[in-house]
Amino acid sequence: MDLLRILAPDGALLGDAPFGVDETRRLFEAMLTARTYDHKGTAMQKQGRLATYAPFEGQEAAQIGSAAALRPDDWMVATYRDAAAMWMQGYPWESLILGRMGDERGGSPPAGVDVLPPSITVGAHMLHAVGLSWASLIKGDGRIAITYFGDGATSEGDFHEAMNFAGVFRTPTVFLCQNNQYAISMHVSRQTASPTIAQKADGYGMPGVLVDGNDLFAVYAASRRAVERARAGEGPTLIEALTYRTGPHTTADDPRRYRPDDEPQQWLRRDPIDRVRAYLQGQGGWAQEWEDGVLAAASREVEAAVAAAEALDVWEPREIVEGMYAEPTAPLLRQRSALLADLGES
Repeated sequence: MDLLRILAPDGALLGDAPFGVDETRRLFEAMLTARTYDHKGTAMQKQGRLATYAPFEGQEAAQIGSAAALRPDDWMVATYRDAAAMWMQGYPWESLILGRMGDERGGSPPAGVDVLPPSITVGAHMLHAVGLSWASLIKGDGRIAITYFGDGATSEGDFHEAMNFAGVFRTPTVFLCQNNQYAISMHVSRQTASPTIAQKADGYGMPGVLVDGNDLFAVYAASRRAVERARAGEGPTLIEALTYRTGPHTTADDPRRYRPDDEPQQWLRRDPIDRVRAYLQGQGGWAQEWEDGVLAAASREVEAAVAAAEALDVWEPREIVEGMYAEPTAPLLRQRSALLADLGES
């Protein structure tokens, strides 16, 4: 299967750019902001201010490039490592931070943001994306659903069930696999015997596209085509974006135990942000002062979100059961009484 690549690692164009310099600058800013958030998330976890955190550094082009191809009202169903895509589609940094703090309020996106909370279970969320897109197909509202997952999720039954249903019913779904080479410590070569994940699409009657996931232009072009197909009633598409997580699976992981020492450095030479920067330099669309300003603004934006999240009142333990139903059931009332007794309250 041919690899779609438009922007070489050195910033040279290998094909036609899918948009102009102004839009490239906008998406470059988004990638820088996403990486700023990612670094902040890792730092906060080390400071004990977050639970375990799943970094996505190195995957910014795969997430920002694909999200840029969507309409604001399209559905997005993503994972715990897809904060950049979710934010690009309107999910606030504050809510993403709250979720990592273990605060359920982080799972409530603002009105008009049709992005589901990040899925922790591996693969199961793809079924929800298919259901949402199927509903849109029945309603005829022209919306599509995109779902993100990693290479490890393709070994889950949910992946196959979602792909099969989408193929049979021709739902307007875009399946975007960020193949970052490892499912925790398991290399993709142990995950599947097929040369690519993209070719699995053949078994479900849909196109499969293999794309350089560190190439912003290629990811956008592939995603735009998949979105156009879905919206035109031509059914789903599977996109495999070849990328790499430069950091650990989560902050509880030590990748040095299973990755070759020189491997991360090899992938750093294909860094998605460096690639776009080099392109913009060649187009006269980049200056150090401008990037410094973008980074400063991104830092202020992320810090403001952190401050807002940490300023919220802490939930009372009793709200664990009080927030389940409008009218609590008898078992919940018994649990509430037992909880209050343990807390020494009446």
